[in-house]
Amino acid sequence: MSAELFQRAQAGDRDAFAALVEPHRGELQVHCYRMLGSLQDAEDALQDALLSAWVGLGGFEGRSSIRTWLYRIVTNRCLNVLRTSARRPVAAAPLSVPPPEPSRLGEVLWLQPYPDLLLDGLPDQAPGPEARYESREAISLAFVTAVQLLPPNQRAVLLLRDVLGYRASEAADLLGLTEDAVAGALKRARATMDAARSPDRPPPPAGGPEERALVDRFVAAFTEHNIDALIALMTDDAWVRMPPLPFEYRGTEAVHRFFTAIDAHRRGIARMVPVRANGQPAWGEYVRDPVTGGLHVTGVLVVGFAGDRICEITHFETTLAPYFGLPRTLD
Repeated sequence: MSAELFQRAQAGDRDAFAALVEPHRGELQVHCYRMLGSLQDAEDALQDALLSAWVGLGGFEGRSSIRTWLYRIVTNRCLNVLRTSARRPVAAAPLSVPPPEPSRLGEVLWLQPYPDLLLDGLPDQAPGPEARYESREAISLAFVTAVQLLPPNQRAVLLLRDVLGYRASEAADLLGLTEDAVAGALKRARATMDAARSPDRPPPPAGGPEERALVDRFVAAFTEHNIDALIALMTDDAWVRMPPLPFEYRGTEAVHRFFTAIDAHRRGIARMVPVRANGQPAWGEYVRDPVTGGLHVTGVLVVGFAGDRICEITHFETTLAPYFGLPRTLD
């Protein structure tokens, strides 16, 4: 951090403040996303936190790096959001056909995907030596979903310690807690996360030949409405989810029933446009308008892999398409 730049920012130079913050903006938004599970909520929380940072810059004494100071502000802003507001998912369009009986009703109905486009160009901020999660796992939908089930303090402690790698004393200082409180929250959070962590094999390397081959097989089965071929690609305990609708299906039998029930609805899909979300393959789904003949987007599909099998399929609402550069219509 340039002392001259910092002095200008403290003197009220907004451009200097923007230059101080910009190198950290991307990773701070990812942190807000992990805390809140929603891209839109993360954007709002980050903007509020940066406004607070601008107002409070005069009180920054330089006892930590500007990056750590910003993490303190955004983490506490996210904690305030979690403690003071009831999470309400956006209204979901009902399925056009009755869904079969779900395996369970989901709890994280506000979950949204995070476009890989927003991950490009992030600075290489290697986590501290105490971090327990690789960066790819820590942005995955499975990880973010599991984090949402933790109480707010446990959530913040886990992310600061096991994802970002802050030492216990640093995390305690950031959160205004004692080190004993941090240790206790981390122990409980780790127990919950370890129970939710899949024992399946890790996914194939992103963009590599193994992933491409699996993607091709999935797209072929999905677009050809070959339910048996689709099920053959899945792990025995695979999940199908569709937030903000609450219905969740687990296991090949339940997933088979689900795709069989909605097969007529899915037959309108005419094109799948590849994108990436949460470090995973994803697609914009387009259906053909029977009147105009054009294609319009109907949702974003994200797939999780375990080894050479599919372990998760998640369908998201159409409103998220612009974040992925997906147009509303195609010719």
